Amino acid sequence: MIPEATQRLRSAAPLLSKAASLNDARLFGVQPRRHLNVSSRRAGKINHRPPPRDRVEIPGLEAVTYADRMHYVPGLSKPVFPRWEMGHKDPRFYRSPPHRDMALHRDEPCYVFHQRSSILEGVRQALWLTKTKLTPGLPPQLLALAESSANQIADQDERVQNAINHACFWETTEAEPKECNSSTLVHNLLQLCSSLQAGRPELGRRMLAEKYSVTASWSRGEDLFQVRGQNGLLLSSAWPLPPLADGQEVEETANHELETFYPVAPTIDLQTTHLYNPSENTTGFRNDYPYPHAHTLYFLDGVDRRCRLRPPQLRAKMIMFCFANALARARGLAPPEGPAPPLERPVCVQAVGTDGQTFQFVFFQLNTTELTNHSGVKNQVWLEEDVPLYDSARLRPLMRRKEVMVPAGLIGYRPETFRKFLSLYLHGAQ
Repeated sequence: MIPEATQRLRSAAPLLSKAASLNDARLFGVQPRRHLNVSSRRAGKINHRPPPRDRVEIPGLEAVTYADRMHYVPGLSKPVFPRWEMGHKDPRFYRSPPHRDMALHRDEPCYVFHQRSSILEGVRQALWLTKTKLTPGLPPQLLALAESSANQIADQDERVQNAINHACFWETTEAEPKECNSSTLVHNLLQLCSSLQAGRPELGRRMLAEKYSVTASWSRGEDLFQVRGQNGLLLSSAWPLPPLADGQEVEETANHELETFYPVAPTIDLQTTHLYNPSENTTGFRNDYPYPHAHTLYFLDGVDRRCRLRPPQLRAKMIMFCFANALARARGLAPPEGPAPPLERPVCVQAVGTDGQTFQFVFFQLNTTELTNHSGVKNQVWLEEDVPLYDSARLRPLMRRKEVMVPAGLIGYRPETFRKFLSLYLHGAQ
């Protein structure tokens, strides 16, 4: 009886008054509801504030405001009061002065490359900006370091596969992880490489630093460039890296012609700023730091989900930050005074970049700090690109029409990739 009456009451509710419907609803034991409009926040709407109106000032006329009445009066102009100055400095209410009033303001723009820069031309643009000659692949004398029996790790392949499994499967709590954690993988591989310290004590004279900042400034033609920001992990050493190219090879780079990408400008995709110090070159560490020489930079692509680079842009970023660390170190040893001759001892920096599966290897050799013109001795870089550590790592098999396309687990492990990783780690040990 009651459900039938409730249904009839609901069907006749639009015909009844609000008071009668509520009373009848309470009579039959039905809980009344109020139908209110959904607020803009719950509906996902954003109420944008209207832009402020331009204040028009007519010479010779004074606006009539409601400043004397101390309250809003329709039809009168809004008064403009002078800014109240505190008797002390409070950082919560700090307002920066206009850019043109700052001490570091310059009329000429500076083009900045930072950790989130993604340049259009990739490696070609990085080579032009750093005045560098590219050599594909790593040199044989560098790869031979991991082939020696004295530099082999006990159960090397098994322990590397365990490091991959830890980064891809064991470290996450997801039911089906989509990708391998590049940060965990690199830390596991570095810990595995450091196990050789018992036989080679000189490997203990190194330090791993995170979130350090580097700054390097140089000129190319009439433009000023800078590299600023953080690039990931830095393995620094107490001794500098030995150069790969001898003096004759360095002199032969003077005949190399840099590749251009006209009509694209070399400054494309670089941040433009007018606030900079044109002579700023810092390695990110104090002068009395016991490990002043940059050994290897590790770029972890994918750690920052908001900034993921494609492989060409990642390789360009590696070259730019290797160049910045080498240039800052060279300028710290010999501050620039007039035209800079080729360096007596080149400054070398290595780099390893990975997204958790594919590795990029870079060896950069800074031969000169004279970067204004296009002639003369060039810098050198050796680049090994797109080297996979394994083919796939899946927690569950990939099925298509009840057929296993990709099996579960670690598939296609490449031991030669870790040997290259180990060679860069062992390079420079006295």
